[in-house]
Amino acid sequence: MIETQTKQNANSLVVVEAVEKFFLRGSEKIHVLMDLHLRVKEGEFLALMGPSGSGKSTLLNLIGGLDRPSKGCVDIAGERVDKLSDRRLAEWRARHIGFVFQLYNLLPVLTAERNVELPLLLTHLSKADRRKHVQTALAMVGLSNRAGHFPRQLSGGEQQRVGIARGIVTDPTLLLCDEPTGDLDRKAGDEVLNLLQALNKEHGKTIIMVTHDPHASARASRTVYLNKGQLSDQPVS
Repeated sequence: MIETQTKQNANSLVVVEAVEKFFLRGSEKIHVLMDLHLRVKEGEFLALMGPSGSGKSTLLNLIGGLDRPSKGCVDIAGERVDKLSDRRLAEWRARHIGFVFQLYNLLPVLTAERNVELPLLLTHLSKADRRKHVQTALAMVGLSNRAGHFPRQLSGGEQQRVGIARGIVTDPTLLLCDEPTGDLDRKAGDEVLNLLQALNKEHGKTIIMVTHDPHASARASRTVYLNKGQLSDQPVS
């Protein structure tokens, strides 16, 4: 199992400590995560694997501040995320977390550049500064020449790269990817994985990626496995 050590905590960007997540169905308690411990170092590219229903997306949502644990601690860069008020949590998430989703989640009525700009609308940046950030993010994903295109005018791989540009436009502390290649063919998926690797190795981005695909997890620097609410360093047999 994943070990808990004080020395590891000091060197970790993400510290998930004794986390439980459960829901009540009438009088029955349904556990999703049980006594879960995880450490992710700054600059690491972590793949999170496991069968459907094992709690991978739930864990990702807890780390990203989209949900709260029933018990335990979620600490990101020294901030107890599980203790923040809803207002402070929204502000923290806007500053520190970039999300990349399987189905892109692009607004069809907005161009690529306007989709990428959306997270910046929560900041105090001027319109000119927002535009510079958007141009930089689109350049990093190789889509400067597609900035004015709508999602329907882009391929699946291009849409996902717009999603990644949106995820990194605020220069987040942590990039969370939920099945980023799950809706793509192998060629487009490899392009997205190449991009994530470049963001990690060349730009030092810390990435946590949920995936079912061993081909995708092989691109990460470390893989952990979630099954029945608990983590292991070894795949489920």
